[in-house]
Amino acid sequence: MEQVTLFLQQLLNGLSLGSIYALIALGYTMVYGVLRFINFAHGDVYMLGAFTGYFVAPQVAKVFSHGRDESFTMQNTFSILAGAGIVMLVSMIVCAAVGVTIERIAYRPLRERPRLNVLITAIGVSLFLQNMTQYFLGAEPKAFPQLIPVQAVPGLGDLTLLTTQAAIIGSTVVLLAVLWFIVMKTKLGMAMRALSVNPTACSMMGVNNDVVISFTFALGSALAAAAAVLVSLDSPSISPLMGNLPGIKAFVAAVLGGIGNIPGAALGGLMIGVLETLVVGYLRPELRDAIAYAILIVILLFKPTGLLGKVEREKV
Repeated sequence: MEQVTLFLQQLLNGLSLGSIYALIALGYTMVYGVLRFINFAHGDVYMLGAFTGYFVAPQVAKVFSHGRDESFTMQNTFSILAGAGIVMLVSMIVCAAVGVTIERIAYRPLRERPRLNVLITAIGVSLFLQNMTQYFLGAEPKAFPQLIPVQAVPGLGDLTLLTTQAAIIGSTVVLLAVLWFIVMKTKLGMAMRALSVNPTACSMMGVNNDVVISFTFALGSALAAAAAVLVSLDSPSISPLMGNLPGIKAFVAAVLGGIGNIPGAALGGLMIGVLETLVVGYLRPELRDAIAYAILIVILLFKPTGLLGKVEREKV
């Protein structure tokens, strides 16, 4: 019985961690779907989302924390959720604007150039964002404000699910549902799907490819910002280099699910998160970061298209 409880506990922890990887991985996979290149600055947009929340949260707290204690009751639950939601929304808007700006200034002029040029530029943008953040805000870690009181969710027996983990899982479900609606039920989503198949045909049919690509960057950057705020609820220490490791793991998750495949990115993120927590629970905590790289090697060796990816034939 204890083994079953341990497994279920690790599964809950893995779903919370995997939700973060899934949100970040969606940005990688959407950009690759429309432009066929990896935006290695995406992890640093995630970092900017955390710092945006860091500066916005105290201002929001002045409005929503007045007259309430630090516990979940009928009186203050709405203010807690509303305050956290506003912080997340502002971070998403700011990072969406950052993503569009990066695409317009750094990537659009190189769109017709060799992909290696764009790849090197993406790495340069990543280093620029990291170093400018360190220059203006300092390199030392900062404590993210507590938006949600941390306590165990009642009614789960021997299992422990913190309120912050519940917020991560619940928010991810909502964001994935919104993303699905945008991609599958709106004209911009239809244009994104068409652009990923044949950009030339889209342009000939009157689709403004530049607008669609900018929207894709905005959407992916907004999801990364949401992930940053959510992870800062559970691990409230942020720094200019905080996007490096999650960014790499989210990229692995996108490759695992099938780069360019949106459901695959979500599935890959959840799988990486669950596998990490199982390694921590059953093997050694020191191996949790190595599992992502091991999975990447295995996938590239045996199924380079990923779990849900399809083989693309290139015409000569």
